[in-house]
Amino acid sequence: MRPILAALAALALASPAAAWQAGTDGALCTLTHEQAGLDIRLTHDPGPPLWTITITAPAPWPEAPIFSIAFLGGAELTISTDRQTLSPDGLSLTVTDRGFGNVLAGLSGNTTAHFRLGDAEWTASLAGAAPEVAAFAACNTTPSV
Repeated sequence: MRPILAALAALALASPAAAWQAGTDGALCTLTHEQAGLDIRLTHDPGPPLWTITITAPAPWPEAPIFSIAFLGGAELTISTDRQTLSPDGLSLTVTDRGFGNVLAGLSGNTTAHFRLGDAEWTASLAGAAPEVAAFAACNTTPSV
């Protein structure tokens, strides 16, 4: 890990975690979390259905073929994909899929999530996430289609 990324990751772990928050944004169900410059946003459109996770970091993500999330501290699980996209400025990484069962299980059953792409790794606390993940999973807004 690059030294600046290691320092930022350590800061993220040392800083108090903001609360996980389930909600809605129009027809989308949302789950958000912000921690030391790391913003995590999941959406679910019950219409298609379509799920997304976007992780916005304080430094750009590198170009790399595989993105992974390692969930640690309970029901440990690592998932990976090659279907990630980066925003034009490289700060936001998004994965879109038709199902997120493993992501939701990882978020609700563990204490930390490690997001990795190439040599960039960011860590988020999952403290307090489980009830908000349950509310997000149960969200049933009016589908967009």
